[in-house]
Amino acid sequence: MTSLLSLLGRGALAGAASGLVSGGFSWLLAEPVLDKAVRLEAAREEVSGSGSAAAEVFSRSTQHTGLLVAAVLTGAAIGVLFAVVYAILHRSDPDAASWRRSLTLAGAGFTGLWLLPFLRYPANPPGVGDPGTLDTRTNAWLAAIAIGVIAVVLAWCVHGWLAEQGRSAPLRQLAVVAIVLAALASLFALPNPDAVTAPATLVWDFRVLSAASMGLLWAGLAVGFGLLGVRASRGRTEASLPAASAVPVV
Repeated sequence: MTSLLSLLGRGALAGAASGLVSGGFSWLLAEPVLDKAVRLEAAREEVSGSGSAAAEVFSRSTQHTGLLVAAVLTGAAIGVLFAVVYAILHRSDPDAASWRRSLTLAGAGFTGLWLLPFLRYPANPPGVGDPGTLDTRTNAWLAAIAIGVIAVVLAWCVHGWLAEQGRSAPLRQLAVVAIVLAALASLFALPNPDAVTAPATLVWDFRVLSAASMGLLWAGLAVGFGLLGVRASRGRTEASLPAASAVPVV
């Protein structure tokens, strides 16, 4: 129990720190792009006469602060889930290096939960997409996440099974690549997203910054959790060594 609680605390701390870094990046670089998208959407609605913009419940400055809070809380939640999966893997293979396992697990999580779905449905700024297809787009995004997670778990299991069979590293890596490519192909069987009508420069700036923000989140989680794991392992090793004062002086 103590070990699990320690892992959960480590995950929450590393996740919150990476969330702060990711949120700070979005606040400084992505939010100006989002502000521009919001203004363009409001102007489009005014010109088209589709309806007046609703009054903001919170000002944009308040929303910017909320972004940081939400990023930290989201990072902490992801860190706790990360620690749970790490604990399961640690129980099955307690001798694996914590640093390498942290980086590998974060890479798998980033690929399954974000990268594969993003390749099919890249992030778009506000105002892109028909409001009437919101439910369809949400369900398609959730299906993309499910496919990504299944692909990563399957690739992880196949890689481990091939390693147990003594298969060579190239064969194991090719098997992982084949599974990921098959998952990516299946993602494009999902419904097509709505047409993007916003300016291309704005859309791609938003997508690149969104990708960078999520990359920072997962990279920060991997590095933070891994470093905390190395520190904990070093502490256990030092505690197991006999104290210098216990050695008799001749």
